[in-house]
Amino acid sequence: MSTAEGGMSGSRFILERYRELLPVTDATPMVTLGEGGTPLIRSCRLEAELGLEALYFKAEFTNPTGSFKDRGMVLAVAKAAEAGAEAVICASTGNTSASAAAYASRHGLKAIVVVPSGRIAMGKLAQAVAHGAQIVAIDGSFDDALRVVRELAEKHPVALVNSVNPHRIEGQKTGAFEIVDELGAAPDVLCIPVGNAGNITAYWRGFSEYYQMERVVTRPQMWGFQAAGAAPLVSGVPVAHPETIATAIRIGNPATWDGAISARDESEGLIDAVTDEQILEAYRRLAPDEGIFCEPASAASLAGLMQQHAAGVDLSGKTAVCIITGHGLKDPDTALEIEADRVESSAETDAVERALGWG
Repeated sequence: MSTAEGGMSGSRFILERYRELLPVTDATPMVTLGEGGTPLIRSCRLEAELGLEALYFKAEFTNPTGSFKDRGMVLAVAKAAEAGAEAVICASTGNTSASAAAYASRHGLKAIVVVPSGRIAMGKLAQAVAHGAQIVAIDGSFDDALRVVRELAEKHPVALVNSVNPHRIEGQKTGAFEIVDELGAAPDVLCIPVGNAGNITAYWRGFSEYYQMERVVTRPQMWGFQAAGAAPLVSGVPVAHPETIATAIRIGNPATWDGAISARDESEGLIDAVTDEQILEAYRRLAPDEGIFCEPASAASLAGLMQQHAAGVDLSGKTAVCIITGHGLKDPDTALEIEADRVESSAETDAVERALGWG
């Protein structure tokens, strides 16, 4: 299928834009929903507050299903279709299931998603339902779900499309390419939420490949941030019962553990924990101060940057990029818990004026 048949043309389509850097063959179905090419939004307030030379937000929530998962999923599902698969399967806290279901439907494949019952945001589950996925809700955690789908993929002819699938990492590394292509250089610091750890692994791979190709002369420090209640990479041991408001990173035993540690060590960066309170503070700053409405897990990147600044880390003269991984509408309940500046009024102009304090 051509790009036009896939529904998108132009340089945004990452399988074409970065074809020479991806495992794409002439047999790979070039099907797209318009993923990639996400904007790099410069901070208008928080940059100065944190003492940075420049602060940017990589708006991955503008991908087709509202999260960064589409970068990897477009390639993973295409390669599954290329290999003759009739179905894909994944474990998910939400965003992976939404993305897998969307791309499976685009390719005419069946999608099976296994989710932890009662521990997935409704906005994400609704997407999987809408795309026609078969959903199995288990009495367990994401880590249990991942164990189950890995075992099922070994026993049955279904393609596993979690981040243990190497094509997911390959697709997601294009986010790093885009940052460099737009800035003309790598940032000094790349801040990113860490759950299953595929994304920090992918971004480091992308920056490293550009460095090896001499398209960039430096690589950023990778600063990954986990939720304090789900921070196995910080403690060094799996967390049996992870707990955090940031459901997308509520993972106790990351599948790409080694990749995340390598990214941290090779970049001379860090992986640290932020509390739910810090995540919510950053979440509440992003929307009114920067016009960016993200899901709570996405705010972990900014929460960590704010934490480092508060701890006395000197950010002067540095350029930082925070990866904003998912849209706020993925988890609207969190936003609705914030006390709104709202009053009731009759449907008369003078009454609304009084409600506004104008009369």
